[in-house]
Parts: sequence; C-alpha cells; structure tokens
Amino acid sequence: MLAAVVFRPGRRRLNPLAAWALSLAMLGAGASSLAAADPKLLEPERAFAFSVQAIDESTVEARFAIASGYYLYREKLKFAVEPATLAGALVLPPGKIKHDEFFGNVETYRGQLAVRLPLEGAKAGATVTVKAESQGCADAGVCYPPQVQRVTVALPARGAGRGEPVSATPAKKSWFN
Repeated sequence: MLAAVVFRPGRRRLNPLAAWALSLAMLGAGASSLAAADPKLLEPERAFAFSVQAIDESTVEARFAIASGYYLYREKLKFAVEPATLAGALVLPPGKIKHDEFFGNVETYRGQLAVRLPLEGAKAGATVTVKAESQGCADAGVCYPPQVQRVTVALPARGAGRGEPVSATPAKKSWFN
C-alpha cells in the first residue's frame, strides 16, 4: 500500500521530511502485513533434504532431513537403486497419523527418516544411484508436487567401513564462506 500525501488549501502541510517518513512507515507496515500473510516457504529440496550413505558393500542408507514445519507422506515414498536392485520388499518404519482434509488419516514423517536399503547384485567398489520419489507438505497449508531426487555413492570394499554421506542438494555457497 502506497501512501499519498494530499495537500488541501487551508490545511496545515507536512514538511517534506515528515511526509517522506510517514510514507516510508506506511510502506513498511504494508510490506510486513503482506509478509505475515504469505509465509516464506523452503524450496522442496531444502524442506526435504535427501542424502545417501553406503553402509557396506551391500547396503546403503537413504535419509531425509525434514525441516521443522514440514512433513512427508509415507505412502508417497518410493526408492529405486541402479544398477543393483533392492533385495526384497522395502519396509518403511511406521509414521505418525495425521488427519489430512483431502486424504483422511495418513501416515507422515517429520524430523529425520533413515531407511536401510539392502542391495542385491551390488559389487564392492562399484557406484550405485539411489532414486527417491517423495511428496510432502508444509504446515502452512501448502503441498509440494511429487519430487524425484537422485544420489550416486560408491560402495566401500569389504571391511572398509561406512562411506561418507552424499547429499542430493549440496549446501549453497554464500558470499561469506
């Protein structure tokens, strides 16, 4: 909302500095009420940060770090691994029940989610790509379209221990680091 200062004959005029300060204050008030009505939402890859860590030559762990105020739907999670395949059916941990106005009672995840993916046909030292399909929402009432994130990791040699976690979205560089 922009403030206009109207000068009418017979009325006392604001000095130019006071008029400028009043306009600036009204502009700031309009901007702050606009910001309060439209919450700042995270990009989906930041709200649902995905990473993968090789545990051993035949197991990787897929992780979601879910930002505060956001949640993932359990039934919308799918994982695939290439070129290896998942050994058996993947069992996800139970989620927390949430009543969704569109979907009824659904299971959701908040905070951290870690899922071990046993691999079949994987070879130590080889690289595998883990693909995660997910969908989540913000508590502010905004749901994101389904997301697909991919991470490629190297499987460690037998007995070498865990590999380093690899993020699907590396940290953004800033001017100060």
